[in-house]
Amino acid sequence: MLKPLNRRELLSRAGAAGLPLCLGAAALPLQAQQGYPNKPIRIVVPFNAGGATDVLTRLIGEKLSARLWQPVIVENRGGAGGIVGTDTIAKAAPDGYNFVVSLNSSLLTNQFLYDKLPYHPQRDLTLVSQFVNAPVTLVVHPGVSAKNGPELLKFMAANKGKLSYGSWGVGSYAHLAGYSMSESQKADMVHVPYKGEAPMLQELIGGQIQMSYASALAAKPHIEAGKLRLIGVTGLKRMAVLPNAPTLAEQGLTDEFYRIAGWIGMAAPAKTPKDIIARVSSEIQRICVMPDIVEKISSMGFTVAASTPEAFAAAYKKDYPVWERLVKTSGARLDS
Repeated sequence: MLKPLNRRELLSRAGAAGLPLCLGAAALPLQAQQGYPNKPIRIVVPFNAGGATDVLTRLIGEKLSARLWQPVIVENRGGAGGIVGTDTIAKAAPDGYNFVVSLNSSLLTNQFLYDKLPYHPQRDLTLVSQFVNAPVTLVVHPGVSAKNGPELLKFMAANKGKLSYGSWGVGSYAHLAGYSMSESQKADMVHVPYKGEAPMLQELIGGQIQMSYASALAAKPHIEAGKLRLIGVTGLKRMAVLPNAPTLAEQGLTDEFYRIAGWIGMAAPAKTPKDIIARVSSEIQRICVMPDIVEKISSMGFTVAASTPEAFAAAYKKDYPVWERLVKTSGARLDS
């Protein structure tokens, strides 16, 4: 009885016999058809392992590896608010094998916060694709009487100089938005920066500060436990993970910083070939609408925003002046 030949044996025998491979290009791995990639791809996450950016990158990297038939190596290079890892890729070879996945902080906002940023985002990097939009929650200590955005603004105005708000660092969205809220109501709130969300939320729960913006992933358990009160969410769409929470814009808060949301996206060194950028972007767009990836993204409080390089560049251009104004108005500066 003849043993059926597998694909590798069939291709080998056909090639040895000088026969045409009538199975065509469809029978070959994707990289054999197009020449790229032919070695492992490196993605740098400029933050420590375990955060939302890292988790999301590893999920997408695993899918990308399967689709490109090459290992995708995720490398954590934390430090200086994402600067260290981002600079690594800004100075890497533009060969299509080096990418960075980061928050809008290191790809956009840091250029307004630092006098001597070692890379220039627009000059040294090229945008590949957004992964997600990352709106956040606005939460208060239960001792604050306000239950929605307009009530919170009135509460702030009525308690001038008596309130404080937290953030996960100077120049973060939580800092800039909190400052802008305080300024709009002449509330003279005190900004208290923390080294991360976890200590910030613990202090908020304990009543040392009265309000803060925070990720849905970190805040939701405390909201459900009654330890924090949810005022609303930023951005233009409600979060799937908190469907009953209205956006602040829905509540009539019209300032632009309520509508803007952070994001996570991929960039590559400038001068990376455009066809490779388009190829990787196309794969990311396909991956980000896979049901299991959509479910994970939603559970984090994010929304899918996978886009073409051109669409990413347009969104970046739209966000640029808003973040620039927020930073300049707050007076926030950081040493590089």
